[in-house]
Amino acid sequence: MEQTGPNFYDDEAVFATYMRRRQRIDTPNDTLEKPVMMDLIRPITGKHILDLGCGDAAIGRELLDRGAASYTGIEGSHKMAAVATKTLADTDGQIIEQTIENWMYPQAAFDLVIARLSLHYVADLVPICTQIFHTLTPVGLFVFSVEHPVITSSEAGWTSGTLRQDWIVDNYFTTGLRVTNWLGGTVQKYHRTVENYFHLLNAAGFIIEDLREACPQREHFQDVQIYERRKRIPLFLIFAARKPR
Repeated sequence: MEQTGPNFYDDEAVFATYMRRRQRIDTPNDTLEKPVMMDLIRPITGKHILDLGCGDAAIGRELLDRGAASYTGIEGSHKMAAVATKTLADTDGQIIEQTIENWMYPQAAFDLVIARLSLHYVADLVPICTQIFHTLTPVGLFVFSVEHPVITSSEAGWTSGTLRQDWIVDNYFTTGLRVTNWLGGTVQKYHRTVENYFHLLNAAGFIIEDLREACPQREHFQDVQIYERRKRIPLFLIFAARKPR
């Protein structure tokens, strides 16, 4: 049976597999997604930061080390929240075990909101974007990454557990629920087009400042073969949007 995002990561086998994969060299998160996120959110010094779906909160520790005034991570998975709490144990950062959908967002409390590969697990982003807009201070920044829509559109032609060689884009404009086999489990994700994300931000009142597709940069890779493979298809879509004064 397929699971929602937080429940998926609380599965013992899935969680163990995920944690092992995060330790590998040249992971897509570290080589593609994170460098773009860090570029878009600078400068960090003095900012109050909210991280939606913070996972292990490793980036939270890094942001605090780089001068962030505060870091709050929201995490719906019990196992992930426990790891995140340990990650920040000797810092002033805090982890709140709650889903992105159910947390009570305080008004004008954060200068920066980030969401790294968590929003494609959320069924309805309209109220979430509105809540994020209101929790930001004036001219506050919202930066998020999702799986690229060419990836989420279809899994046709791919057998889970094998190295993918072909990417078929199909049913692209049929948005909504996708059930995906990943990490040895089955999880619910939600496919949206690039246009969908643009209009979600615009409707919430944001000014869109940047859009990236995490084009591979050689200096971020140890293995040249992995680098060449990553140039074949975009894995991530990343937006930066600002709340007007």
